[in-house]
Amino acid sequence: MSKRIGLYPRVRVEGGGSGAVSQAGAVLLVETVRKSGLDTAISAALAPWRKPRTVHDPGKVLLDVALGVALGGDCLADVAMLRAEANLFGPVASDPTVSRLIDALAAAGPKALTAIRTTRAEVRSRVWELAGENSPAAGGSVIVDIDGVLVLAHSEKQDATATWKKTFGHHPLVAFVDHGPAGSGEPVAALLRPGNAGSNTASDHITTAQLALAQLPKHLRRGRQTLIRTDSAGGTHAFLDWLSKPGRWLSYSIGMTITDAIHQAVLKIPKKAWTPAYDAGGTERPGAWVAEITDMPDLSTWPKGMRLIVRKERPHPGAQLRFTDLDGLRLTCFATNTKRGQLANLELRHRRRARCEDRIRNARTTGLRNLPLHDTAQNQVWLEIISLALDLLAWMPMLALTGQTRRWEPKKLRLRLFSAAAQLVNTGRRNWLRFTTRWPWTDVIIHAIGRLNSLPNPG
Repeated sequence: MSKRIGLYPRVRVEGGGSGAVSQAGAVLLVETVRKSGLDTAISAALAPWRKPRTVHDPGKVLLDVALGVALGGDCLADVAMLRAEANLFGPVASDPTVSRLIDALAAAGPKALTAIRTTRAEVRSRVWELAGENSPAAGGSVIVDIDGVLVLAHSEKQDATATWKKTFGHHPLVAFVDHGPAGSGEPVAALLRPGNAGSNTASDHITTAQLALAQLPKHLRRGRQTLIRTDSAGGTHAFLDWLSKPGRWLSYSIGMTITDAIHQAVLKIPKKAWTPAYDAGGTERPGAWVAEITDMPDLSTWPKGMRLIVRKERPHPGAQLRFTDLDGLRLTCFATNTKRGQLANLELRHRRRARCEDRIRNARTTGLRNLPLHDTAQNQVWLEIISLALDLLAWMPMLALTGQTRRWEPKKLRLRLFSAAAQLVNTGRRNWLRFTTRWPWTDVIIHAIGRLNSLPNPG
């Protein structure tokens, strides 16, 4: 009779096994690439960087790195996890080949970035068409959130400087399309900037907005159906003038700094003018109120049609009040050119901009925790790789998952779906992945693969 020692069974470990595929759940991402046509599109876009008699296609090399990042990698060398499973991912380039491609794309500068971004925009339009009612533009409108993010550097990289938070690194501006409460979000712009770049630099916000709009289907690149949201960093004359330029006519919901003029206007609001604010569920929120002050401060130098809406609320425990707060109540303000709708609904719409923080948090776990390369041009290519990875992590749930599973963030997708192992079986001249029935989310994987297989092939 043997005696068990400890709480877990003891197993023997050895190498040399075959027939099992690790990260087999990543077949969901591979099928998303195939059904979206991203593989052929990126291959055609990067054809100018393919040298004669080259074995590896530059488009596939870049996609392999993006897949590695989507699976949790944070540097170029992590593409090794794909190289180990050639039956699932095909031939994968060596580390030196990957590095040479990144150097070549970085040396090409805007030409290479434009090729990648144009391809992403074209594929995005197809994915949104395939998604149908699950598309973020299914209702005829779309929301783009712009925000800054600090990326720390632990070595002397190009353009890494001291930041406004007294750290050291870079300060990119990023933009995401909001999928609403039923989904996540997808990246549409990533502008790399030095760490000392200003939070409210209007020219950078304009550039980021231009990059974001170029990623949308053509009918959404101008007009009121496209809403641009930012925090108070975007509340500048130049940025609001650009958004309101005749012929562009974009909708906006932009946070505004509480200036002395706004504070004085708030003091003059009669008590009956305040209406209850809404919570996330659309019901009245105790201890929070909203009001409009468009007619009080002088807005003659601001764009025509701009409205100012303020919110006051009891601060949560531990919150630090500011000098501009009122009678122990926290004040916030935003500008919008939306003419219709209750004040509480407009304020709730603006407050949902906080979902962008979730998108940034997910980006940090998908390659944005640090910039692994030295030169700025190389790290800008790395940002495009991150964007490709985040695109796939947004498109796959949009096309293949349903219900609560569509809201799973990258960490949960990696743990529950992508990390699942399977047995590779060759029968009838076909390769089959057999997932174990013991895995709690095998049914989710099989259902998702079925939804992807039912989609029409590109072209």
